[in-house]
Amino acid sequence: MFINFLLIFFMLFSDNQSHTPVMRELQVISFEEFEGITKQPSDKLRIFNFWATWCAPCVKEMPAFEKINASDPEVEVIFISMDDGRKPERVTAFIEKKSIQAPVYLLDEVDFNSWIDKVNETWSGAIPATLFLKPDGSRFFHEGELDKDELEELIDQLK
Repeated sequence: MFINFLLIFFMLFSDNQSHTPVMRELQVISFEEFEGITKQPSDKLRIFNFWATWCAPCVKEMPAFEKINASDPEVEVIFISMDDGRKPERVTAFIEKKSIQAPVYLLDEVDFNSWIDKVNETWSGAIPATLFLKPDGSRFFHEGELDKDELEELIDQLK
């Protein structure tokens, strides 16, 4: 039995296998598709974080969102990239480099005025911005950077 284990171990982890990391597929979505995602039923507090690779405060707050996503089973974090939809490879390279584990969508909508108010009437369009969606469908919106403590406090209030 031990020999079988060793044989399987060596077959799975032999040097003959490629060690190339698997690139995650990035889904480019429209605002209508984003709305569809928000309307899917969930028993978790869902957090939609709007960000971009070129936004320093966005990048700074991402580890706090990632930590919550990995450690709290009652919460689901979803990153919505505001990067240029014609260059998805920038976002793909970023999420691979930073080892982002939460789902990432690239929102390909250039007419911001047509949909920003639909996310939240008070949103100026600045990022980072975060939409919290409770299981009952009620929403809470925060514009601006969140540090780890602020994020955890908001989550505690919204659960």
